[in-house]
Amino acid sequence: MKHSVSLFLLLTALFSTTAQAIWYGDQTDKEKRACLFAHMMEGDYGRLYYAVSLDGMIWKSLNGGKRVKDDYRGHPDITKGPDGSYYLIGNDEDRKVMRIWQSKDLIEWKLHADYAPDFNILPQHHTPRDVGGAPKIFFDIVGQQFVITWHGSPYPGEETPGNHRWSNMRTLYVTTKDFKKFSDPKRLFQFDLPTIDVILRRDGDLYYAIIKDEGIVGPTHTTGKTVRVTWAPSLDGPWIEPTDKILPNWCEAPTAIVNPSGKGWMVYAERYSAIRYELAVAPTLKGPWTNPIAMSYKVPEKAKHGGMINITRAEYDKLVEEFGIEE
Repeated sequence: MKHSVSLFLLLTALFSTTAQAIWYGDQTDKEKRACLFAHMMEGDYGRLYYAVSLDGMIWKSLNGGKRVKDDYRGHPDITKGPDGSYYLIGNDEDRKVMRIWQSKDLIEWKLHADYAPDFNILPQHHTPRDVGGAPKIFFDIVGQQFVITWHGSPYPGEETPGNHRWSNMRTLYVTTKDFKKFSDPKRLFQFDLPTIDVILRRDGDLYYAIIKDEGIVGPTHTTGKTVRVTWAPSLDGPWIEPTDKILPNWCEAPTAIVNPSGKGWMVYAERYSAIRYELAVAPTLKGPWTNPIAMSYKVPEKAKHGGMINITRAEYDKLVEEFGIEE
């Protein structure tokens, strides 16, 4: 019995370590690590562009700064599945359906599935008018399932004194193992805070959510319109009250990668008031977070909302060979 317990603990530890390595594309040799940034551009909203980096700090555009896929629509976000394929999420042209593409190499993408939430089973005050709420995708290696998050509000149009669309945004999610059967949509957080652009990550024994706090900025809510972090032992929670802001106000669309050095995390977010990216780094997703000086990192000019992922150096080389890289 003692040997069985020891074997179980060993396998559990190995699984946890392996899961981290598989999900983040992490290798023992740091020279074999790289990163991909799938994003849109100012003036070409909802289209797909690529940039790559070897250190997570200096990013270079691919394909001469042109689109890499003409028929994509959405806020690009990519995850790696258990079959080794990559999955890209977006929307259809009218933003009524969430659309998932699949790729073996990050170069050729084929339409894999469409998903439209059943809003009839959502509480009425959290039913969005459409599913244009920037869906994100994450493969949960512990639950062996994909998790799709998005935000919604019962108020259509833009925020006005009588229409509190953005300050009523809440984050919803579903799970699926095969993109054929989906769980019922649910609210992700139990705390009552307007949130958008939520991405999920798993590190150690916890799930982390990196959020945009969509609350109105004011003397009693200084974290409004910025990026914060929360965590929980399971997707069902309980989620802790989010941390203080890790980036300045007026930042949104956060994305997170493991530092290619193998030490800690990097969170980028778009500072939409200036159309540029801000960076926060920390040894763990719990922090402490620091903000490198702007001159120490470079993101393609006018890059907007998107998702970053860790990839291998071999994948990086294939992308550069296929699309060409900015000099």
